[in-house]
Amino acid sequence: MIRVLLAEDQGMVRGALASLLGLEPDIEVVGEAANGAEAVAVAAKVRPDIALLDIEMPVMDGLTAGAEITAQVTGCRVMILTTFGRPGYLRTAMEAGAVAFMVKDSPARELAAAIRRVHAGERVIDPALAAAALSAGPNPLSARERDVLAAAADGSTIGDIARRLHLSEGTVRNYLSSAIQKTHARNRIEAVQRAKAQGWV
Repeated sequence: MIRVLLAEDQGMVRGALASLLGLEPDIEVVGEAANGAEAVAVAAKVRPDIALLDIEMPVMDGLTAGAEITAQVTGCRVMILTTFGRPGYLRTAMEAGAVAFMVKDSPARELAAAIRRVHAGERVIDPALAAAALSAGPNPLSARERDVLAAAADGSTIGDIARRLHLSEGTVRNYLSSAIQKTHARNRIEAVQRAKAQGWV
């Protein structure tokens, strides 16, 4: 049996995936989690063959959780299953050790087949997304620029961002200005939108 951990913050989606995989004769869902931190804890406890993770989850996102599971649970292979087919997310996931990246609008039968392929040692990546990631190139933003843009996403003032990230207001302005240039945006709102669309933040 291929032992699978499911991490998905939406209970109905998680339940549907568990039911779907439960119909497969060679796949067993041995653990479920509603956020990334819970996924890491459950993976350490049940030691699955495969961790199937959503990206956008509370407490800890799936990309961070995937990197931790890869580091902590020997032999567990990480698959990302997400609504957000963004080139930057694919790159980040692969750099963090994920071996598969699929979008949720893929046909259901492809998921079980992908799990079997990953268990057999293959990588499985949505072809359209792989092509988009190659054409998009690497993330141009530095770690600090990503932090500042992410903090600006909710409309926070320069002062708010500076206090949250323990930076001076001048430093925050410099990072925002650099991020705006690198994303070819007209202002920080547009820079946030463009960075999110690429999966850079």
